[in-house]
Amino acid sequence: MPRFARLFAPIALALSLVGAPAAFADTGALSYGRIEGRNINHFVRDGDVAAHLLLRSGADPRLIVAFPAGNSGAGLWLDIPQGQGAGDWTLTTPPIPVTESDGQGRPLHGITFQASLAAGTVGIRQAVLSSVRVLRDYDALHTVPDSISPDLMRDGARFVWARDRLDGKAGYRLTVEVVHGQATETGLKADPDGTIGLRVTALTGETPLTPLPADALLNAQAANDVATRDTLAFLSYREKFLAGSWRFDTYFGRDTMMSLMLLMPALQGDAVEAGLRSVFARLSLIGEVAHEEDVGEFAVLDHLKREATASDDPVYDYKMVDGDFMLPAVTRAWLLDDAQGRARAAAFLASGDGRTDQVGPVGRDLVQNLRYVVLHAAAFAREPRYSNMIRLKHGLPVGQWRDSNDGLGGGLYAYDVNAILVPAALEACTALLKSGLLDPYMDPGDRPLLSRAAGMAVVWRAKAPSLFTVTIPERRAKAEVAAYAYALGVPDTAAALGRGAVRFHALSLNRDGTPVRVMHSDEGFGLLFGRPDARTLDQTMQGLLRPFPAGLMTDAGMVVANPVFAPPEVQARFTRNAYHGSVVWSWQQAMMATGLERQARRPDLPRATRARLRQAQASLWRAIEATRGLQNSELWSWTFQDGRYQPVAFGASGADADEANAAQLWSTVYLAVRPPADR
Repeated sequence: MPRFARLFAPIALALSLVGAPAAFADTGALSYGRIEGRNINHFVRDGDVAAHLLLRSGADPRLIVAFPAGNSGAGLWLDIPQGQGAGDWTLTTPPIPVTESDGQGRPLHGITFQASLAAGTVGIRQAVLSSVRVLRDYDALHTVPDSISPDLMRDGARFVWARDRLDGKAGYRLTVEVVHGQATETGLKADPDGTIGLRVTALTGETPLTPLPADALLNAQAANDVATRDTLAFLSYREKFLAGSWRFDTYFGRDTMMSLMLLMPALQGDAVEAGLRSVFARLSLIGEVAHEEDVGEFAVLDHLKREATASDDPVYDYKMVDGDFMLPAVTRAWLLDDAQGRARAAAFLASGDGRTDQVGPVGRDLVQNLRYVVLHAAAFAREPRYSNMIRLKHGLPVGQWRDSNDGLGGGLYAYDVNAILVPAALEACTALLKSGLLDPYMDPGDRPLLSRAAGMAVVWRAKAPSLFTVTIPERRAKAEVAAYAYALGVPDTAAALGRGAVRFHALSLNRDGTPVRVMHSDEGFGLLFGRPDARTLDQTMQGLLRPFPAGLMTDAGMVVANPVFAPPEVQARFTRNAYHGSVVWSWQQAMMATGLERQARRPDLPRATRARLRQAQASLWRAIEATRGLQNSELWSWTFQDGRYQPVAFGASGADADEANAAQLWSTVYLAVRPPADR
């Protein structure tokens, strides 16, 4: 780490923990932090080191260091005896990057820092050194494979856990030294002042990624928001963009594409194409988009389980269905709709996709994906009934961005995939075919096949949305809003429903085609990728503008799901503690804001519709700006206090299904997504 950065680190820590991250622009190094709920987070990137430190306070204190290299990490879980209360962490010296050697002379990269824990006595429950996927599983289930238990070497007050990777390559090391208080046979004990001081070093032997330099990442149009710029920089590498840290420190296809779509006006061409190339490089042989990848030791674990070999070749997951149809629309936006992308289109399509087996160029990858789209959309275009739509893959409860087990309320046919993404993909196919850009990459049978996309898109646009339509009579709707508000302890907003029946599109359809009666934010996909008619836009605006629980809007933001009209067993899946429940996701608000602006600029809409679009924009941006401190987070929940909905970090409550990432790729899109100029 440069001497300048070392000298500046204590100041950087003081600034960062009150919300003013510090970046070292002269070297490209980063050191910044944020407090969110029970977690102290600090991010470091310098040279071969990239690391995210988390210190979680509470009755179950924990420290984790997650590394983008190999999606690896080192974690230590502690226990406080019952009745002693909670333990509170303080980061006393900020992390600095270090490189050490393992016993065989191989480099290990990581960080060292000091922290104190306010607690009387603390038991050491478990150290886990492996893939972040293994750490996530231990955090949720308290299980860890026997094969990767680290060796513990203890020397007085110094604990060292270390192990090689399962395939014998350089592995991981966690050193914890008690510098204030004392080590006991089973854990740690505080000094008379009630605190335990620790010096910690966490290291990984996984291969470092290559950061995208600042001058290849953002252009002059990007907002001058230091916190968000630092978050995006930490997550951006030539090999891939990371979905979010700490829990998703690797490639996620959907997250990459949606982030590129919304960030495109603020990104340099090299950054857009690095992201797109990472998606094309991971396509299946039939053109499916990879959702996630297993790399590093998790890939080794996969191969050992499947074929009893210790290979570390990446393993790609193709269980999602939305990314397959998102890729054509996002690629079209870059190659045809963006001036910078149009100028680079031919060269980009002719370039390699980055795979070592040289399957590319990118143009052939794109044609393969378009073949997949047209073939899988054909059945509904021939016979437009619900069972011919795109359903979740057999045996899987997930398939689109609401990828928790309850995210679609048990439905198999997702609204966003079928009503929006499939027709958008077909329209993108038609536009790309007409552009001539695909000509060098098509086989003889491709043109007749892809030419069918235009007519198929018309059928999908006309027929799919209506299959999701839900109508609730006025009297029943108002009674259900009142009852749900009472159950939640929030104000009854039934009067906002106005006169007449309530209509909205269901979140999904069940196996038998019946709707899952949950209002949702996925109409934002339609605003971003389509041209809805005035009636559809008016219906969308009504749901957005109505105050929760009659609609989606709260003081803490736009909730992504509202089960007010669903039966009790479905309502139980969409609480404010559920990962995809009545909570606020930052990127969904950004997508809705971008879509509203896109539609408001249309000259073909009635004046009244455009006025409602502007009204919806104003309401949404008030909520966005009121929660700016959480903007880079993955999601947040809320509480109703003092007559208002107030944001609460997701994971701060013991009832929350999980914890949110403090750095989330698609939450950085506000670098490009701005309020309307006339506000």
